[in-house]
Amino acid sequence: MSFRVRPARNEDFQAIYEMAKLTGGGFTNLPPDKATLVGKLVRSEAAFSGTEGDGFFMFVLENTETGQIRGTCQVFSKVGTEWPFYSYKITTFTQTSKALNRTFRAEMLNLVTDFEGCSEVGGLFLHPHERAGGLGLLLARSRYLFMKLHRDSFAGKVLAELRGVIDESGASPFWDAVAGRFFGMTFQEADEFNATHGNQFIADLMPKTPIYTAMLPESARVVMGVPHPSGRAAMKMLEKEGFSFDGYIDIFDGGPTMAAATDSIRTVRDAKPHTLADLDESGEGHDALLAAGRLTDFAAAYGRLHVLPDGRATLDPASAELLGIAPGDDFIAISR
Repeated sequence: MSFRVRPARNEDFQAIYEMAKLTGGGFTNLPPDKATLVGKLVRSEAAFSGTEGDGFFMFVLENTETGQIRGTCQVFSKVGTEWPFYSYKITTFTQTSKALNRTFRAEMLNLVTDFEGCSEVGGLFLHPHERAGGLGLLLARSRYLFMKLHRDSFAGKVLAELRGVIDESGASPFWDAVAGRFFGMTFQEADEFNATHGNQFIADLMPKTPIYTAMLPESARVVMGVPHPSGRAAMKMLEKEGFSFDGYIDIFDGGPTMAAATDSIRTVRDAKPHTLADLDESGEGHDALLAAGRLTDFAAAYGRLHVLPDGRATLDPASAELLGIAPGDDFIAISR
């Protein structure tokens, strides 16, 4: 396979912009706004330089045979540093009336900043023409391999926000029932503003009192914590890595927020270090997900791994070339 994940560069801008236009809205981390995407690339370049920046890393999926960029993903080393990171937490409030001899349980939405200081994975988009052959998994899991190689740069917990349900007109039933009543903005207007300016306006205008979900229309209640149909596969991938949903939802579209302890994420926990002993064209070994390099030299790809009795390992020449490594160099690997 000729695909690898590597750090995004300035020359990748047009390809990333074209992919952003394909997302269909509600994709806050990858808005089809040129100025915002340029800003993201600048921030990412600073982070990969290792000398400055706010810990925002953007990656691309590259077909090395054609030079085409066919996917992208992002990692935030810490959220809530520039402005608060808001979520709704679904909770239950119980009251008992002795006079009526009845207990009432009310479901409520509480505006919280519980994820402040956590790391985040997001912005994953795979070109529609490449949604086969495990490339989505390569993109998703490459982020955890990057965390493994740069563990000190990331927090003890990682979150992932999944896009919520959006109807055919591009509206969000959750937004229309909750925040839309206070902001005088459509979901698309608010989503675009958040993507380009941040969500401080939520802190400025959103009521801080809990919301009883029984007062919301059924159309809003049924989508709380439900991913967009296009995000169901992503949710399953997250669950396989050890992420879980604990009642936190996005304040814009009500989509689920998944979270996991960083060191418990399967790929972070189980990826093993190896030293490349030699290249092997025999095909011996097993299919594996591989990564090597620090910061700007980082690369991840699929390859054929054979672990030797002395702990070193061999790789097929193609995957070693994708990683940019030679005999004697170190890399990490996990079964595909």
